[in-house]
Amino acid sequence: MSQAVHRAIVQYDVARSRDGWEISEETIPESVLHDEAVELLKALLAAWAARAGGSARVVRNLAVRWDEANPRIGVDPDVCVLSPSPPDAQDLRSVHTWLPEHAAPALAVEVVSETNPHKDYSLAPEKYAASAVGELWIFDPLRCGPRSHGGPFRIQVWSRTPDETFVRLYAGEGPAFSPTLGAWLVASDEGRKLRIAADEAATAFWLTSEESERAAKETERAAKDTERAAKEQALARVAELEAELARRR
Repeated sequence: MSQAVHRAIVQYDVARSRDGWEISEETIPESVLHDEAVELLKALLAAWAARAGGSARVVRNLAVRWDEANPRIGVDPDVCVLSPSPPDAQDLRSVHTWLPEHAAPALAVEVVSETNPHKDYSLAPEKYAASAVGELWIFDPLRCGPRSHGGPFRIQVWSRTPDETFVRLYAGEGPAFSPTLGAWLVASDEGRKLRIAADEAATAFWLTSEESERAAKETERAAKDTERAAKEQALARVAELEAELARRR
């Protein structure tokens, strides 16, 4: 007999600053897997922002700081969506949310690194809760995170509620719904990459701008091939008819 699964919501206050939240100045090397997963998500979100036609900007590894008294405390999301984008976006080096023209990212993404998986599982949710980020995705392609709290999880989605509570909406293999996008997160390539689909069944994947351009060219090429084949078939039929007429004369 299988045991029932009991779910609970754990809620507690998070300070704006805490010892150990300082961003290290040390450059941490990224694996090819990590880099490819991040680049795909950045491209997918950039294509979405372009389709939406608003002022949203998608950036990678941008510093987000929210405590003016402790500017070293912050997060550097692998990818984040600034919506609205600040007026100085072209020259932006960091987001300072205490400035009136700098809003916290609407969405942030962290891809778990096997060199330091505890950071994204343990520290990231609390820091993003303190930062006022609207939504957080944590993608663990190798499921190398800790087993605490039921993990590791391929996909986690955290979201800010109207009363400013930061809650985990989903933790598992996916698909997972993103309230910000109104779309579904789906692990692909044997779990090594995260894609976005319009439906839970993942029958309609979102495309990057490059993929859309390639698909359009393939469609155009296929249409030309079909037209060429039809013309060749028509010419062949004309030749057959002309040969038949010639025999009857």
